[in-house]
Amino acid sequence: MDYYAGVDLGATNVRAVVAEDDGTTIGVSRRSTPRGPTGIDVTEGVLRTLREACGDAGIAPTEIVAAGIGSIGPFDLAEGAVIDPANLPDSIDRIPLTGPISKLIDSDEVYLHNDTNAGVIGERFHADRNPDDMVYITISSGVGAGVCCDGEIMSGWDGNAGEVGHCVVDPQGRLTCGCGREGHWEAYCSGNAIPDFARLLAEDDPTISTDLPLEGPDFTAKDVFELAGEDELADYTIEQLAHWNAVGVTNVIHSFAPIVVSFGGAVALHNEELVVDPIRERVSEMVMTNVPEITVTDLGDDVVLEGALASALTGGTGDRKQL
Repeated sequence: MDYYAGVDLGATNVRAVVAEDDGTTIGVSRRSTPRGPTGIDVTEGVLRTLREACGDAGIAPTEIVAAGIGSIGPFDLAEGAVIDPANLPDSIDRIPLTGPISKLIDSDEVYLHNDTNAGVIGERFHADRNPDDMVYITISSGVGAGVCCDGEIMSGWDGNAGEVGHCVVDPQGRLTCGCGREGHWEAYCSGNAIPDFARLLAEDDPTISTDLPLEGPDFTAKDVFELAGEDELADYTIEQLAHWNAVGVTNVIHSFAPIVVSFGGAVALHNEELVVDPIRERVSEMVMTNVPEITVTDLGDDVVLEGALASALTGGTGDRKQL
């Protein structure tokens, strides 16, 4: 029996899954992502999580023949490492992944993908139609996209294709992204950024009434969505988020001509009516080419993990024809 593994390294959690060669899951593990102090500490957390998934499956790590990784970026693909991740502490400058996992499982078949590329791999692998032209967009702590064009997953020479969250949507650059640059889509619409965006809108119009805890240390995007329909500033913030999200998605559609755009990530998954529905309504009026089907992933929080596992099962492609 051959065994395969998928790993999802996010800014919040590390998850791992072990499966048989038909994709049946036999072992899982989940841990909080280490916050440093160095990238090696994060690497060790990933290895620990994968070992625990193997233990849950009742196998040794060396029985795994291939592993797929869906990870936050950006990447240095030559070294198989994450470099300077935007949503982890500044002390974490490099997280080795491919080499240490290869050593753990004693296999060179380790496939590293941006988490959104893993997402689009997972969506294609489990889709009824396995579409050759689709985009998976995550709106979570960050914003990003995985792109499949003409049946090929677009990763770029350095693994950093699809960083659409760092496309400039506001040339005035009024908000600074977690990466340190200004005016990025992620700086306005990601879960981490929404509180700052609400504060900015409140400063622009002090007459807007609100019960949002703008100056509270625990103010989060969840507060904004929970007060939808009850709070003037919350509603205005959600309206402006819809504008910037529609701009970002329209740019993605014009760039890659997908047949399907699928959304995931906590912000989109937990607030479909307030986040995804307005995108559907606005994009149809903004796109000059074919308007794609806009959906929400059926895989929920597992889409990246499922994509990483699918990558391992198919030699890195996610194409079911490889099975």
